Amino acid sequence: MVLGTPCNADGQDLPPDSAPNPPADGDPDRPWYPFNSRAQFELADLVYHRDEIPAGRLDDLMDIFAALDTSGTPPFANHKELYDCIDAINPERTWQCISVTHADANTFVDGDPSVLAWKKATYDMWIRDPKTLIQKQLSNPEIKDFIDYAPRQVFGDNHQRVWSDFMTGNWAWEQCNKLSEDQENHGAMFVPIILGSDKTTVSVATGNNEYWPIYISTGNVHNCARRGHGQAVNLLGFLPIPKKFESDAEFHAFRRHVLHTCLSVAFESMKPSMTKPEVTLCADGHYRRAIYGLGPYIGDYPEQALLSCIVQGWCPKCTAHRKNLDGKDDVCPRHHTHTKVLLETFSSKVLWKEYGIIDDILPFTAAFPRANIHELIAPDILHQIIKGTFKDHIVSWVESYIEWMYEENAPAILAEIDCQIALAPSFPGLRRFPQGRGFKQWTGNDSKALMKVFLPAIVDFIPSKMSKAITAFLEFCYIVRQSSLDEADLEALDSALKRFEIERTIFEQVGIHPNGISIPRIHALRHYHQLIQQFGAPNGLCTSITESKHIDAVRKPWRKSNQHEALGQMLITNQRLENIAYFRAKQFAKGKCKMDNEYTTGLLKTPLVPEGVNTEALDPDVSDEDGFRDDTALEEVEDANNAISEAIVELAKSPFTRRLRTFAEMGNDIGHPELPDLIAQFVYQQRNPEVIDIPQDCPQILEKAYSYKSAVATFHAPSDLCGAEGMQRQRIHANSSWQNGAPHYDCVFVEKDPSLAGFRGLFVAQVMLFFSFSYRNVFYPCALVQWFDVIGEDPCPHTGMWMVEPEFDEDGDRVVSVIHLDSIMRPAHLIGIYGRDPLPCNLKHTDSLSAFAAFYVNRFSDYHAFQLAF
Repeated sequence: MVLGTPCNADGQDLPPDSAPNPPADGDPDRPWYPFNSRAQFELADLVYHRDEIPAGRLDDLMDIFAALDTSGTPPFANHKELYDCIDAINPERTWQCISVTHADANTFVDGDPSVLAWKKATYDMWIRDPKTLIQKQLSNPEIKDFIDYAPRQVFGDNHQRVWSDFMTGNWAWEQCNKLSEDQENHGAMFVPIILGSDKTTVSVATGNNEYWPIYISTGNVHNCARRGHGQAVNLLGFLPIPKKFESDAEFHAFRRHVLHTCLSVAFESMKPSMTKPEVTLCADGHYRRAIYGLGPYIGDYPEQALLSCIVQGWCPKCTAHRKNLDGKDDVCPRHHTHTKVLLETFSSKVLWKEYGIIDDILPFTAAFPRANIHELIAPDILHQIIKGTFKDHIVSWVESYIEWMYEENAPAILAEIDCQIALAPSFPGLRRFPQGRGFKQWTGNDSKALMKVFLPAIVDFIPSKMSKAITAFLEFCYIVRQSSLDEADLEALDSALKRFEIERTIFEQVGIHPNGISIPRIHALRHYHQLIQQFGAPNGLCTSITESKHIDAVRKPWRKSNQHEALGQMLITNQRLENIAYFRAKQFAKGKCKMDNEYTTGLLKTPLVPEGVNTEALDPDVSDEDGFRDDTALEEVEDANNAISEAIVELAKSPFTRRLRTFAEMGNDIGHPELPDLIAQFVYQQRNPEVIDIPQDCPQILEKAYSYKSAVATFHAPSDLCGAEGMQRQRIHANSSWQNGAPHYDCVFVEKDPSLAGFRGLFVAQVMLFFSFSYRNVFYPCALVQWFDVIGEDPCPHTGMWMVEPEFDEDGDRVVSVIHLDSIMRPAHLIGIYGRDPLPCNLKHTDSLSAFAAFYVNRFSDYHAFQLAF
């Protein structure tokens, strides 16, 4: 079996439990070479990487340093010396240019006007050695805790198979079984090469502003590291973009040949290492014999069609007919072997119309061992689900239905929907839409944000079947975005997709898609079950990773250039940025500095400011307006089984006021003069937990308390945008004036019965006050909350959301009580049940939690809430 067994530098297996190789120390007299000191390196990192200071301003800064220093010597003489130091980290020139021309370019006569310009042009691909980049990733110590050296099959507590990181998928396991047939590969480490490319525009104000970067990663790295946008994903190069003003079939064929030729040439040097192991250093300090293979390719649908050499409108993974992609006809997976047989059997016209195959070329993967591009097309949550199915189709279909159904009243209905979307209360991580859907330039984050608040705003204006279709689709989306999925999740995924396909026929019935829905991006949803089993959780293979990488690899370097023939300058900038990143990783391995990537847990072992220096003047304890420092490091909270606990809620670092106040003062400030009595009842219950009926006249507590504007909930949510350990932090506000404006009182989930699953075991409450006090040597962090009652025994059948309403006592007042902070699980997002009547035009989102008679408990506010509030 291909197991990733450690070996020595000569490829000989080591005994079990052998110690790894210590990191190279370099020159002991100059541990920070080519920098003079750590401070000099940190300055270079700050001005070149983090703050991106231009060269001219760098010279000004060095002059200021020289004026401040008594010796008149700045850290660097000028920007050139700083750049030379960064370049000296890795002085090798890593970029090479591969030029591609038309096959008949040598036969063209100079000056012949009949020869089109694009045929005479030379197209350059700038590329780096992929093996060198992969080896750097494998040996990078910052990911040593987030890498698999062999495939693994994971089973949960319920004995169900679990798919998470790439190496937990069946594809890596199957590849290793194939490799193990050769005795020479036994004990080797299989290294899948993950590629991703995506065209991007750096500026709409200039002419030639389009670039086509290609990125490289390895399947051994955990998904969290790949999503962390660190050095687990590297810029491999820039693909050429042939252009002409009027396109034709001949030009499109040439463009396909350029792409596949470039990719074939780029990986030609790796072909020997795809059949014979090669010794490489790994992040844990051990050597291993690595055997490489082309793995999944990340791209949006146009690139998938281009890479798989199929006609747009067809599926790149299966042979389903483009006119009936989701039909019941028998389909089979596409494969190079099948394609070759078809090419030998049918004419170009038949291949194009009946099979969606372009006959003049085979995909570049056909030239490499064990590689089939149709199998390797990765899932694309961003373009297939979030932007594709949801924003480009479902939202448009709903708008079309409203325009058809309400005719002349449609503009007023759409305006009302925009108003309702704008009224969604604030929530951590929720992007607001003050003008509703009315803006032109949509990003992926905009589409994700709209998904969270769209359904409650439209449910009263569309048929029940339509809202059920959207609910089923959202459930599919939120399930597939989880960082780990087991067999039960896949069953739920199939159930949601089946319901979506049944309910979406409403769009056919009302005439929006009278001839049926046959759209490649929507059809792709059918492949997710199998793709999860093959490649693990899809959120580790998504174009959102490559699009995020565009910022650091393309857009920032372009802005850093003089924008004239910028590509060469961008290549140098990328190399310098990687030099800085790998230099820091090397120093981290020696224990000399910390890593700042969100998936790294390294500690600062040698402070930049020496011990004994008064750091208060250098780093004052400045709190934000809620008294909580966002840069405070999180500590892992572990339970008895050594697993990360479900949640912990802590008060802000600093109280709202520095003086202790009486309970009566705090109650009068927030309009709850009964607060002293509620606290007395709370303390009585805490000291007498066995008592069910709490007396109304409990002894008063005379202690004083501190009040706080917020608390912070930290909980395990690996599917959300958080660190590798899956811990997410959300602020809970209880503020009478948020940013000198309206009040901000957040809602929370409160634990009711841990034995009940999901929302049935929870209460919902709105926090009106955070405070703390001590009584008889016991510290009590507390919250004053207003309660909500659940409406009905089940969620809303149209939205799948639970519904709640404010709870009132016999006198018609809101039911309030004091609870211990430990009973709060995390923030909850409530959205008003708006109804069809027009809302007051002066209503603001800050009034939402007090303006409506009932609310939806928004299960789509984030992925953790989706799992919690079903």
